[in-house]
Amino acid sequence: MTEKSAELVRLNELKAFVSTKAGVKGLVDTKITEVPRIFHIPSSSTLSNNKPSDIFGLNLTVPIIDLGDGNTSAARNVLVSKIKEAAENWGFFQVINHGIPLTVLKDIKQGVRRFHEEDPEVKKQYFATDFNTRFAYNTNFDIHYSSPMNWKDSFTCYTCPQDPLKPEEIPLACRDVVIEYSKHVMELGGLLFQLLSEALGLDSEILKNMDCLKGLLMLCHYYPPCPQPDLTLGISKHTDNSFITILLQDQIGGLQVLHQDSWVDVTPVPGALVISIGDFMQASSIDASF
Repeated sequence: MTEKSAELVRLNELKAFVSTKAGVKGLVDTKITEVPRIFHIPSSSTLSNNKPSDIFGLNLTVPIIDLGDGNTSAARNVLVSKIKEAAENWGFFQVINHGIPLTVLKDIKQGVRRFHEEDPEVKKQYFATDFNTRFAYNTNFDIHYSSPMNWKDSFTCYTCPQDPLKPEEIPLACRDVVIEYSKHVMELGGLLFQLLSEALGLDSEILKNMDCLKGLLMLCHYYPPCPQPDLTLGISKHTDNSFITILLQDQIGGLQVLHQDSWVDVTPVPGALVISIGDFMQASSIDASF
């Protein structure tokens, strides 16, 4: 098959998949036994040339930082130092005692699952292949360009203090929990930006004053069971085009970060949140150093 004909086949398969508006969950519900080719990782490539850290006996662990340890001036300085070290050396860390109730973390995970396991006809009302709507359900946000596509469904939800989503814009299956979780995440984001500002040696309000808290994008992923998991990925390696990302894992695991040229598992810690330093923050910290 020529490259041109292979691309035509891919486009036809993609068109057929998108037309169902049922996502990867829809494929699984039909009880498929083979992963469609549009999800296949090319046989000429490998998942990564970077080996897992445990092969080399490095036993690397993403830092876990207790945000409840900054109650005094001296303790605050220690906390800021830990965040600075983690941000510089890893770009990732997990936080505990972050102030978001465990019930809220449980509820948002259930709400995300509830939406993705909703009646397909309900989900189709929110299906979109771009970001022109503030609540959108799709498989890959760049669905017409992803090659291969990732084995996941997602919904995208834009919220911001200046122009909050109206409750009726959010599906009933996850409405209350999305609103509640967003409020808590914005509060945590404010604290993290204070600590990161101080870690840069700046006034604690500098990142907030740069409008880092102006908007919030929620990406809520759902990974249906895969009949041939060796042929595809739930999500490809990437960086985040954000200031920071606050990630809530379930207890299944699978998340890895690249550190010292090795992939390191981010082991789920009950009640913890993963913090990722985004591309915008790296650019901002470079500017702040001059």
